[in-house]
Amino acid sequence: MSRPVAIIGAGIGGLTAALCLARRGFEVDIIERATALTEVGAGLQLSPNASRILIELGLLAELESYWSEPERIGLVDGQTLRPLASVSAGAFARRRWQAPYAVMHRASLQKVLLAAVESEARCRLHLGCPIDAPDEQVITAVTERIPDIIIGADGIWSRLRNSVPGAGRVRFSGNVAWRMTIARDTAAGLLEPDQVTAFLGPRAHLVAYPLREVEGYNLVAIIEGKETDAVWVGKDSDERRHDCLNAFSGWNADIRSLLDTATAPTYWPLCTVADGAWQDGRKIVLIGDAAHAMTPFAAQGAAMAIEDAFELADCLSTSIDVAMALKKFETARRPRIARVRRRAAFNHFAYHARGPLRIGRDIALKLKGPEALAADLDWLYGYGAANR
Repeated sequence: MSRPVAIIGAGIGGLTAALCLARRGFEVDIIERATALTEVGAGLQLSPNASRILIELGLLAELESYWSEPERIGLVDGQTLRPLASVSAGAFARRRWQAPYAVMHRASLQKVLLAAVESEARCRLHLGCPIDAPDEQVITAVTERIPDIIIGADGIWSRLRNSVPGAGRVRFSGNVAWRMTIARDTAAGLLEPDQVTAFLGPRAHLVAYPLREVEGYNLVAIIEGKETDAVWVGKDSDERRHDCLNAFSGWNADIRSLLDTATAPTYWPLCTVADGAWQDGRKIVLIGDAAHAMTPFAAQGAAMAIEDAFELADCLSTSIDVAMALKKFETARRPRIARVRRRAAFNHFAYHARGPLRIGRDIALKLKGPEALAADLDWLYGYGAANR
């Protein structure tokens, strides 16, 4: 007899978890407060550790109709446009890490996942169901069955987190992100159409990569910021726009022009969830940003939610004791999440370096070379690959 599961949140993590569990025989209800699924944000990097799981779910053909596989990941000096280092991707990523490194619009990934969920007989999606106090009784009223497991995939501002004693608290990271897209012609000669480029500078960096869906590029500018309106919604104002452009003073004039002329940029305070409990020792468990939201300096937020979904389904399918399975999941995932957090913190330090530290960073990158840089990513991108 299959066990019913209730998932709170129909974002990337929640939909992936639903698919993973349904494929293992669970009956899954996904509860979402929105009346329609319209993923906010823009671009998304899917590193091999995440794309491998989506491929195992049988989604490769659908994903390939949306994503691009850049040939390389490049680090560039934002002031001089001097190349600092690069790591091969494209066919190299498929060979080395046994899965693609891809970029796509977040809405496209959600669209693919949603279609797969809707075609899965063991999944039921409940839209327009806001649950402010997601206890078992309220969930049962929506799903009309008592869940054996309740999964919080409701993001950084998770309401289910309040039901987990000792769970981490949300805190402002000290950085804000400006997200925007620009037309391909606007960036001609400055951005590479087959590369993910991270432009580095003191106190700020800018990531750019192509998006097929908009026939242009996704830009994410990350700067040091103030703890104001630290909520997970995009906002803009003349004052905030001035803060963004001021952070890039002294940068290459063409890059500043891109940022200055971009239309409808959105402002996102970057918040994290401090280390804390992910499950209640009985039947409630948090995944993705609800459990351990991190800064985007390693581009692993969505990937960690996808990994969580896969690993949780595996733990639940190999144990009939739910409490034991949830403990096993948390024990297995904590070292991985901690290591990714450390990598993000290191990237933050390196990307925003200034003065002598910046000079030392540039020398170290030059001495290391592409092969050594790729080897440094094996533990991250090769996660779950055979013989690695």
